[in-house]
Amino acid sequence: MSNIDIKTFYDEATNTLTYVVSDPTTRDAVVIDPVLDYNPIGSKVSDESYQQVVDYIQANDLTLHYVLETHAHADHLSSSQLFRDDFPSVKVAISERIRGVQEVFKGVYNLGEAFVTDGHQFDYLIEDFEELKAGSLTIKALPTPGHTPACASFLIEDAVFTGDALFMPDFGTGRCDFPAGDAKTLYKGVVENLYSLPDDTRVFVGHDYQPGGREVAYESTIGEEKASNIQLRADTTEDEFVQFREGKDKTLAAPKLIYQSILVNIDAGHLPAQESNGKRYLKIPLNIQTA
Repeated sequence: MSNIDIKTFYDEATNTLTYVVSDPTTRDAVVIDPVLDYNPIGSKVSDESYQQVVDYIQANDLTLHYVLETHAHADHLSSSQLFRDDFPSVKVAISERIRGVQEVFKGVYNLGEAFVTDGHQFDYLIEDFEELKAGSLTIKALPTPGHTPACASFLIEDAVFTGDALFMPDFGTGRCDFPAGDAKTLYKGVVENLYSLPDDTRVFVGHDYQPGGREVAYESTIGEEKASNIQLRADTTEDEFVQFREGKDKTLAAPKLIYQSILVNIDAGHLPAQESNGKRYLKIPLNIQTA
């Protein structure tokens, strides 16, 4: 029997799952992968998704210790920094391998010397396999890189939160064609660090794209994934997975909000600083193609 409560929030615009995990006895809690609403039409930022999470935390009198990021997301902005207004003691945490992601995208955005790639933008950098305490909750960080170098899954009691590494069995795994992504690395992380968990471990995914138009789904088990994940079963070889994943990735378009999202998320969810006119500006590279 599980000793934790899990509340799920689904952002339809980006197909993102946000989770609040709490101890029903002590009321200690963490948030995983929160969304900041962004509409590229008019470049509008709003906090509806964030407020839903806050309302739940406050209504249930939870003590929030951490905002945990499974990786620097390429499809939505993180609302991690907004939590400071309502929960001043909260810490934003991510895998310590975020430094490598920052280094890669510092070049992509030409951020210059002002952007330091040491991860200091986050409150806490989590080491691989570290057990992090959040009051009475224990969170174990399982490295599952490949989608990005800094991807980690979080094991809490009998539940593992896999971010973009592992999705529902009928969808598969995360793509591996972002800068510094690698299909072999993802295969190793899933097989060694997720499929080694007990089969009854509950899996909570970071996105659901509703293949075939089915209803939103976000929970499976390690046993179900090993038996029927359409891209990576327990008996799938590394060569089979890499061949499929690399071939599939060549057909995929870039996420719609990739440049907006990563610029903010490698900076721990901080929006760009206000300029002299009081406005903030996103930096988006142009990919100019000529006939």
